[in-house]
Amino acid sequence: MTRKVRRFSGGVYDLGLHVVWCSKYRRPVIAGPVAERLEQLIRSKADERGWEIITVEVMPDHVHLFVKHDPKASASYVANQFKGYTSRVLREEFPHLKSRLPTLWSSSYLAASAGAVSADTVQRYIDTQWERPWKKKEEDA
Repeated sequence: MTRKVRRFSGGVYDLGLHVVWCSKYRRPVIAGPVAERLEQLIRSKADERGWEIITVEVMPDHVHLFVKHDPKASASYVANQFKGYTSRVLREEFPHLKSRLPTLWSSSYLAASAGAVSADTVQRYIDTQWERPWKKKEEDA
């Protein structure tokens, strides 16, 4: 995947988030037409917010989502936008989801930042700032 940096008035950003959430009690209720509709809803919510879906995988009892989002959206906001919207619409469209579960999604989720470089690379870059060639030239002057 090539890196695509986005711009806004205050700077540039490239924020990726891996979000995972599960159905209540991990019940395998996300299958067939429900799974297809869930993926459509996830994509429409991302379009509405201006976020980019890199990949989405809908499993019978959980969802994996890799999304690029704007810097003003926190990880919890991103996760809750997808969970709240999809729960409301799916439970309206598929009545069996109301009868089998008190809520569609578990209250918890995983949100992990994902970038183009590893944490070790960033740490090494920061730790070696004073070793840059232009820094050594300034010290010699």
